[in-house]
Amino acid sequence: MFYTMTLNPALDYNMTLREFTEGRVNRSVKEEIIPGGKGLMVSRMLKNLGVESTAFGLVAGFTGTELTRLVHELGVRTSFVSLPKGMTRINVKLWGALEGEINATGPECDEKSLQALYEKLSVLTAKDTLVLAGSVPASLSKDLYVDIMKYLKEKSPSIVVDATGDLLHRVIAYGPFLVKPNHHELGELYGVMLETKEEVLPYAKRLREEGAKNVLVSMAGAGAVLAAEDGSVWFGEAPKGKVVNTVGSGDSMVAGFLAAYEETKSAETAFRTGIASGSASAFSAELGTKAEVEALLAKVKAERVE
Repeated sequence: MFYTMTLNPALDYNMTLREFTEGRVNRSVKEEIIPGGKGLMVSRMLKNLGVESTAFGLVAGFTGTELTRLVHELGVRTSFVSLPKGMTRINVKLWGALEGEINATGPECDEKSLQALYEKLSVLTAKDTLVLAGSVPASLSKDLYVDIMKYLKEKSPSIVVDATGDLLHRVIAYGPFLVKPNHHELGELYGVMLETKEEVLPYAKRLREEGAKNVLVSMAGAGAVLAAEDGSVWFGEAPKGKVVNTVGSGDSMVAGFLAAYEETKSAETAFRTGIASGSASAFSAELGTKAEVEALLAKVKAERVE
């Protein structure tokens, strides 16, 4: 069974503007509200691929109620903890004449609610996979992902971490099944600039040697690199297409990799499916569909370089 964790989910309020004038009233031409947060994106993409998951997370207030409703509407199961105060954040995304975003801080998590979250995690077993994705709210310990991995050590689920910076670096020694930095984030971990696959390869292997079992590095249109648990190293080219929206493409890559690995236990197949899934979402206004992923999969080639 797959589980995802989104500690600070949001309602993403996407607004499209033809023009923007500072100091004036500006009117949008299109609006939509969708449930946001990296773990939720992984669960949504798994659902598109025909794979069930349960989404853990923290919600609060009327916005938390609406986020839960929207997630259920998309067919994703949830096991959220409702916080006693505050409200789930609303993030404003601006598109068109002005592009940018304003992300809210989100509610504070009290100790009782944190313990309730741990109680929900107690159902995991060695047959399960947990995806820890995104940032940790300021009200919680920066070591929370490490604490969760320690808590689950005896239960032995496979744990995936999609995070950046120190949050990612802290968990490596605890042997996550999969980590997925992009090439810029991987470079930041080691204080270097990484642009080409030749530059990425040694650092992907280094991250694996430090403890991560599988290291999947996305490089946008330049493809991706996988340093796999069996010692193999792969490079895959991204299929050609028009990029429409990159939001959720990295989360879709994680979902595609996990879904294919669960079915085939093949690093190469999981890698190719991950690339196809990420690309399908990048080429679409929404997350990619199973049909779109399968169409792109035929075009994705993976080369074993070691």
